[in-house]
Amino acid sequence: MSIDQGTGSTRAILFDQGGRLVSVAQREHRQHYPKPGWVEHDAMEIWRNVEHVARESLHRVGAGADQVAAIGIANQRETSVLWDRRTGMPIGRAVVWQDTRTDELVARFAERPDAALVPERTGLPLATYFSAPRIRWLLDRVPGLFERAERGDVLFGTMESWVVWNLTGGPDGGVHVTDVTNASRTLLMDLRTLRWDRELLDFFGVPAAMLPEIRSCAEVYGTASRAVPGVRIAAALGDQQAALFGQCCFSRGEAKCTYGTGGFLLLNTGESPVRSSHGLLTTVGYRIGSQPAAYALEGSIAVTGALVQWFRDNLGLISSAPEIETLARTVEDNGGCYIVPAFSGLYAPHWRSGARGVIVGLTSYITKGHLARAVLEATGWQTREVVDAMNADSGLELNTLKVDGGMTADNLLMQFVADVLAAAVVRPMIAETVSLGAAYAAGLAVGYWPDLEGLRRNWHRAAQWLPAMDPARRESEYANWRRAVERTFDWVQPNPGSSAR
Repeated sequence: MSIDQGTGSTRAILFDQGGRLVSVAQREHRQHYPKPGWVEHDAMEIWRNVEHVARESLHRVGAGADQVAAIGIANQRETSVLWDRRTGMPIGRAVVWQDTRTDELVARFAERPDAALVPERTGLPLATYFSAPRIRWLLDRVPGLFERAERGDVLFGTMESWVVWNLTGGPDGGVHVTDVTNASRTLLMDLRTLRWDRELLDFFGVPAAMLPEIRSCAEVYGTASRAVPGVRIAAALGDQQAALFGQCCFSRGEAKCTYGTGGFLLLNTGESPVRSSHGLLTTVGYRIGSQPAAYALEGSIAVTGALVQWFRDNLGLISSAPEIETLARTVEDNGGCYIVPAFSGLYAPHWRSGARGVIVGLTSYITKGHLARAVLEATGWQTREVVDAMNADSGLELNTLKVDGGMTADNLLMQFVADVLAAAVVRPMIAETVSLGAAYAAGLAVGYWPDLEGLRRNWHRAAQWLPAMDPARRESEYANWRRAVERTFDWVQPNPGSSAR
């Protein structure tokens, strides 16, 4: 069983030994926006949803908990929750990864003379995106909370920690753990030692007693006493790392990109972390038991599918997302038009919070078909920028990109991505790669699957796109794209310390 605790919903999926989906149950949770820039979730609502979907997924196929070999958990990363160890009640709502309330606090941290310690130890920039500033913000807002945290009476966790603690008993003996992928996104873990770093804890003012124990991604953390009693909980990974694992990117140089509202591209860089000088994040890809960790470079694209939604909902030029491919095919090319969707700044590899979106190259020749093609091409060009940065940082040359997510149903887009990367693009049979990755890791931990090669044999290609664009045209259009991107810079004055995912 995989429990995928995502930003918008929680799902439980059952997989069989062939990696095939057997049953799925899903329940959405409410998004809370109490102030501009604030995004919150009710952790108790999410826990109730975990209980519901876990039972429902079994009920739908008439299975019992005794038929489940193990549970793996994938989760929205960086979302932070504090809770009372004795009562099990959260201290306020969980602060979601998209939340930017800590921008002023991050700016103050960045001004400190020892601020370089953070990227040096963690491989990550000092930004609102990550968990440590949120913990500090919460500790500062509730009288007496810091002292309770120092005593270990208040616990911190990202969502997988919260789910495991509750599954294993909550206030009645719940296991307080996290895995290396989620711990690597807190700004509190040393990327090389894979342990909480005393100097980082002191820098942010976070008591060690409130932190979970860091474990590997694939080992038995405990046994569920709630929701699915008696089942071993044997894996946890952040959602994008789970997709890397579900895509069987087990070798150095293998990469995947998940295309949803945004895009997340991860490249396996092997057993040593690769520091980026091109705007990428260095993170833990996964760790199996006591084996060495596999590291990854990550490039985040803020707007991919969200641009199609904007084209549909705000402009009304299509009535459903799949129609954009049909409209884009009414023309041969973009007619010289480029759309850069910097709606809330640019993410990797630029990290320009003051950027805003532009449409360039408009002439009276441009039709809605050209605009539709420019919308799709924006995802391709943004992917190219991230892949170029990854190649430069890693010294590797990407020749195949594994893809997943809703946008991979668009054949025109996938062909364009292959064209601009000059690389093969492949989509697997099983689209639920996040959930599958968590299930794979759990199955490995308990011997349900024997080894990584056994998992590779489960991976089957559903579709492949090979590059067909003339190289001279590719580079000419890429130059145009880069000029369009430059037009977005510094449209608004950036807010010091703020960052986006």
